[in-house]
Amino acid sequence: MEQLNSRTAVGHQVIMPYLIIENAAAFIQFAQDVFNMKLQTLVPRSEGVIMHAELQCEGSTIMLADATEDFKPQPSGMFIYVNNADAIYQKALKQGATSIMEPSDQNYGRAAGVKDAWGNTWWITSL
Repeated sequence: MEQLNSRTAVGHQVIMPYLIIENAAAFIQFAQDVFNMKLQTLVPRSEGVIMHAELQCEGSTIMLADATEDFKPQPSGMFIYVNNADAIYQKALKQGATSIMEPSDQNYGRAAGVKDAWGNTWWITSL
């Protein structure tokens, strides 16, 4: 199998998380408020749920959709580099996330962990 070597072939990086979650619209707001992600694509279904959405952050994309009868919720674990792990951790808590690990110095940087209201785990790290 030939591997893609650039984003230009599909307009994205080669591999991306795809979340199937309840209340995708609220998750989009959470991601924008906490991580300053930008909504790039929003494709609604006729029944008012989100069929497909794409959020971008520093050249990385998260794809997501509302869970349905056919596609059950599938939360994920994500690792994100930020400028200030402590500040983003506090921002996430204020937006309803729960703490998994308070900010602390690790051998790979300053790190913290939260679980958002959709069951996704975020490992927030700054260098």
